[in-house]
Amino acid sequence: MNKNEMGRKRAAALKYETGYEAPIVTAAGMGYIADKIIEEAEKSDVPVVYNKELSSLLTNVDIGSCIPEELYEAVAEIIAYIMNVDNRLDRK
Repeated sequence: MNKNEMGRKRAAALKYETGYEAPIVTAAGMGYIADKIIEEAEKSDVPVVYNKELSSLLTNVDIGSCIPEELYEAVAEIIAYIMNVDNRLDRK
């Protein structure tokens, strides 16, 4: 990572469906692109989770690729959290 990339906002979008080998990176970027990824997610009511370290790692994964195994646990925790929140909202 060069000096210009340090400290810039990063964002990644993931897609996961039952039967997939692992979540897939569908979008990733820094700065303006990161802002647009977050903006589109919010407009579409897609949950946004802020995790600087994880987004930094995910922006290094090629778009269309599965996340690497070393990120499975962190991403699984986020997916479980989102599913739990969704289930609670559905019960209201």
